[in-house]
Amino acid sequence: MAGQGRIARTVVFFCALLTCLVATAARAQDEHSYYGPRLIEEKVRIPSPNGRAIAATILRPDAPGPFGAVILNHGVSASARERARESSDLLINAAAVFARRGYAVVLPLRRGFGETGGDMAEDPGSCSNPDYKSAEQNAADDVMVAYNYARGLPYVDGNRMILAGQSAGGMVAVFTAGSRNPQGLVAVLAFAAGRGGDPDINPGVPCAIEPVARVFEMVGKNIHVPVLFHYAENDLFFSPKVSRAWFDRFNANGANAEYMLQPAFGRDGHYLFGDTLGVRYWLPTVESFLARHGVTFARLDQTDPDRQPLLAFDRVPNIKSDACKGLYRAFLESPGPRAYAVSEDGRCGFAGGLQDAKDIAIKQCGNVAKGGCRLYAVDDAVIWKENIAGQGSAAPAAGR
Repeated sequence: MAGQGRIARTVVFFCALLTCLVATAARAQDEHSYYGPRLIEEKVRIPSPNGRAIAATILRPDAPGPFGAVILNHGVSASARERARESSDLLINAAAVFARRGYAVVLPLRRGFGETGGDMAEDPGSCSNPDYKSAEQNAADDVMVAYNYARGLPYVDGNRMILAGQSAGGMVAVFTAGSRNPQGLVAVLAFAAGRGGDPDINPGVPCAIEPVARVFEMVGKNIHVPVLFHYAENDLFFSPKVSRAWFDRFNANGANAEYMLQPAFGRDGHYLFGDTLGVRYWLPTVESFLARHGVTFARLDQTDPDRQPLLAFDRVPNIKSDACKGLYRAFLESPGPRAYAVSEDGRCGFAGGLQDAKDIAIKQCGNVAKGGCRLYAVDDAVIWKENIAGQGSAAPAAGR
């Protein structure tokens, strides 16, 4: 059953047998359909002890619950203008992945960002002498406002809490867990976590590596839940050498943490988590990580017999490569309009968040395929029709 949600940008994908290419459409659309379990999106303002109400978006299943909750934290833009434009929409597609799996996702905008406004409270100062500890303390204050609010919601199970975030949001998620030890926390998911990166001036090598390392080391001594550090090889903010060194410092005193380095993604792997196609990398990692630690994380509709034809990966015809299987997983988590196409020789194409998704999926499949391409699934339904024996190749599916 579809609901309505907002996303920040429109995406188009096409995939060869072993490699995927990504193109981002220039125009953005405000409203797109979520498919799968019906989701509800709410805008709230959460009172804060510091007097500045925290603006937040909540994305949750349309059901009584109780659900676990994810506090999903944004990064830090370089300029005041960019911080003023910060929006939960930038991570709303990733939030929907968690919501489909039975979590209420709260996306707070910390002080100095977006609709919360005011002065930024987490400026660490100059690169030559930064105070990241104080900056993270202030950011954690805002995160805890959202965390405590979420635990008090009537549809939330306060003993199934996850802290998560991307970039500086990943770092503050880790810091909050290690410095506040919040009640009910079961895991931390840190995507491209760190501070001080500047890909334009010094790609991969952030400002003040050692001060950030000291903060990671400090909180690593006190954290009591499993932590996943997730990076991509071509992160232009934090290179693998830097992120691995930070992880080693965090884990030096026996913290229960894991480090995952994914293959290069797009032009800058720093943004893997927020990109619809990135779900094919991070979602399987998160699923296996949470399963190892006994944290429930499964689609709410996975046992619905009406959904089985769409959700069953092994029913997709012709596809043998991990690349196309991963792209189908991205299709299942994409907003609509969406379409997935396959070819006779095992290639595929996908488009999501576009009115002409069917035509584009066929076109992108055709760009890499030697055999004819046909639509397999559109929006929330499998439309594939098997070839009729003795009539040769089937015509393209209706609706192209």
